[in-house]
Amino acid sequence: MICPCGRSRFHWLRRFCALICAVVGCCALPPTRAQSPDFDKPLQSIDEEITAFAFAPDGRIVYSVRHNLKTRLYDLQRDDIWLQETTGKRRRILLGEKFSRGNTPFSYTVNSFRWSPNGRLLLAQLFTTKVIDDSGKTEDSPMTLVLEDNGKEVRINGRDSLISGSTNAFWLLDNKTIVYLTEAVKPRALYSLQYTNIATGPAGPAFEGRTFLGLDTIPGTNAAIAVEQDSSLSGPPRLQHLDLLAQIDIELATLVSYEGGISVSPSGKKVAFFLDKEVLEVRDLTPPERVTRIRVGLGVFHWAPDESRILLKRAVEKKTADVVWIDLPPLFVPTPPDRSVSVTQPAPQPILHGLGFRDVAISPDGRFLGVIATGNRSLLIYPLADR
Repeated sequence: MICPCGRSRFHWLRRFCALICAVVGCCALPPTRAQSPDFDKPLQSIDEEITAFAFAPDGRIVYSVRHNLKTRLYDLQRDDIWLQETTGKRRRILLGEKFSRGNTPFSYTVNSFRWSPNGRLLLAQLFTTKVIDDSGKTEDSPMTLVLEDNGKEVRINGRDSLISGSTNAFWLLDNKTIVYLTEAVKPRALYSLQYTNIATGPAGPAFEGRTFLGLDTIPGTNAAIAVEQDSSLSGPPRLQHLDLLAQIDIELATLVSYEGGISVSPSGKKVAFFLDKEVLEVRDLTPPERVTRIRVGLGVFHWAPDESRILLKRAVEKKTADVVWIDLPPLFVPTPPDRSVSVTQPAPQPILHGLGFRDVAISPDGRFLGVIATGNRSLLIYPLADR
C-alpha cells in the first residue's frame, strides 16, 4: 500500500467554514432547520490520519491510525489501534508494526470496529493483502481481528485471534459468540452465516444452506433482520427475521429489489435499506406491511435517536460526501396490498456547512456525532442535538 503524502492540521476547515458563511450566509440552509451553532466548532479533535472509528457503549472511542512501513522489497500498511477514554486520555492498544502473520509480507487497513455488548471486547474488520509467491503476486482478503479493550489479542480456542475470510462480524449478548459473513457466491454477491466462540472455537454454519445479501442486528437481542437471496440468484429477495440462537426464521416481506445498506433502527421496530441506487425503503417490523419510500441517492445513513429522520452521507463507504438530515415521511399500508408504493423526495437539510467527510457515526446514546475529515483525516466530535 502506497504511503500518502504529508498531513496538514485542521485549522483550514474553520477558516473555510467562516468564508462560506460570509459569502452565502445562513439563508443558504433550509429555513425549517437552521445550521446549529454547535456545529461551528468541534468538542474535540484527534489530529491523526484516521482510517476507522467507533463509539463504545460507555462513550469511549476506538480508532485506527494509518501506519506505513518499508521493508527491503515492499511498502506496507499496518494500522495502529488507539483507545480514547471518557476522560480524553488516549493510549495505543495495538502497534501495527509488530502485528504480523508468518514470514510473508503482510499488509492491512482497518475498515471498521464492533464493540461487544459489555464494552470489553472488540472486533476490528481488516482488509488484508499478503504476498503469496516469489514473483510478488498478492492476495486480498477480509479478516476479523478479536481484541480485548486493552489490546490483548483474543485467541479463539487458544489458537488465532484472526477469523479469516470473515466480514460484518458481530457479537451475541453472551459476549463470547461471534457471528460473521463469509463469501458464498463470488465476487461479493451472496454470503453465508457462520458461528465461532472465543472459548470453544468455530461452531459451524448458521442457517446452513441459506445465502444472504446483507443483515443488521436488532439492538439488545440475539436476532437480526436479513435480506435472503437464493444461491442461484433467482427469484426476489426476501426480508427475514433471524433468531440466531434458535436458528428460527420468519419471513417478513418479499422485496422488489435490494441494493444494500440495511440498518435496523435503535428501537428495533423499523428497518431501512436501499432498493436501488436512488430509493430508500423504510419498513415497520410490527407489522412489516407498513412502508414508505424516499428518493435520496445511495449513501451511508444513520438513524436519529427518535427515528423521525436519518443522517445521510451522500456517498458509499469510505468515499467523501456532504452530510444531510432527511426527514422520514409517515409509514402506511398500501391499499390494495399489491399497489405500488409511491416515492417521495424530501428536501435534504445540510449540516457542517455542507463540507464533505469520509466517514460519519452517531454515538449509541445519540449525544455525539463523529466525522472523519477529508484531507488529513482528523476525527472530529460534535454535539448532536436532535433538532
